[in-house]
Amino acid sequence: MSSTSKVVAGKAKPRGAFPHVKRAGDFLFISGTSSRLPDNSFAGVDVDEMGTTNLDIKVQTRAVIENMRDILKSVGADLNDLVEISTFLVNMNDFGGYNQVYADFFDYDGPTRTTVAVHQLPHPHLLIECKAVAYKPI
Repeated sequence: MSSTSKVVAGKAKPRGAFPHVKRAGDFLFISGTSSRLPDNSFAGVDVDEMGTTNLDIKVQTRAVIENMRDILKSVGADLNDLVEISTFLVNMNDFGGYNQVYADFFDYDGPTRTTVAVHQLPHPHLLIECKAVAYKPI
């Protein structure tokens, strides 16, 4: 079985030596994806003139899923090809907002899902990160 890896042009560059997506046979593996934008800012983050930071789990969740969709499209797949999503939340109090936005994209026919709380993610503005597996025969 051959495999290919890809860093997707126009998306935020990975913060390490790993690809956005790797194909192994008929499976696509999406690396941990956040709400980080190509300019290294984050969707769902607002800092006012006094430096007070407001983080929005709904905006971040939507951005994460849209980033995953863009990564999948770059290899000829889409969200409906996902078979599994693993979600990492910094605070389980954000589960409701995350779940609400998630339901805008997926239903019971969608991918299997696991959601866990983690101590922190690679940037203090991140509330959520997802990794996923898609099945898309060549």
